[in-house]
Amino acid sequence: MELDKIIHEPARLRIMMILAGIEQADFNFLLTTLNLTRGNLSRHIEKLESADYVKVKKSFNGKMPNTNYQITQKGTKALAQYWENLDAVRRLGQS
Repeated sequence: MELDKIIHEPARLRIMMILAGIEQADFNFLLTTLNLTRGNLSRHIEKLESADYVKVKKSFNGKMPNTNYQITQKGTKALAQYWENLDAVRRLGQS
């Protein structure tokens, strides 16, 4: 029952939790909600995207670039497994 090290990092866990509750979120929404720097948020998103936990969609709104993020099916399963494993660790600590 090992915890997923990619999800376990606090900022990435918060990103995954937000994305699990909504259809998609844009960069500025995540930036202000999580109170991270642009570079920090970008780096965490890169880690989640490379694990195929988050899908990144880049587009333009007129001439303005717009980046949206969405949790993938793999990400949803990984997050559910993370919570199951965390509960198992908690139960071990109570015995």
